Amino acid sequence: MIYTFSEETAPNIEDLKKMAANKTNANLRLEAVQELGRWKCRQSIDILWRLMINDLVYEVQNAAFLRLQSFGEKVKLPRKAKGNLIKQIDKKIEKVLKSVEGEISYLEFVEILQKKLPEEFDVYKHEKKAKFDSWLKSITTQFTYEIRSKIK
Repeated sequence: MIYTFSEETAPNIEDLKKMAANKTNANLRLEAVQELGRWKCRQSIDILWRLMINDLVYEVQNAAFLRLQSFGEKVKLPRKAKGNLIKQIDKKIEKVLKSVEGEISYLEFVEILQKKLPEEFDVYKHEKKAKFDSWLKSITTQFTYEIRSKIK
């Protein structure tokens, strides 16, 4: 794929920096990558490098890689992480569920999880896509009956 870009600083570079730094919305980071890829300047290149190396969502890493490659940067695509993307995610989810008083619906649990673990939620929701609910349910089946039974 061929990308076109201008060799100048984006007029909205500060907004793009904020978008790229938003760890709770992978779609916003993807949007930032696409826009940063239209402006070849030192700031855009630095932000794209950071996203390619450090972002936990592979789609963001790949998009940043492609844009850097189009700029002529010598880049190597990071490998897609296997297994748990975030260490001890099951323990973190269990802790959230333990903190819930009484019984709640599955949808309420998902909302609470999104509020208490926004970065983790974003990463897994984006990476798992349509399989997110089945993945989350499989995690909760590992919990003790006392904890698991809080979800109606």
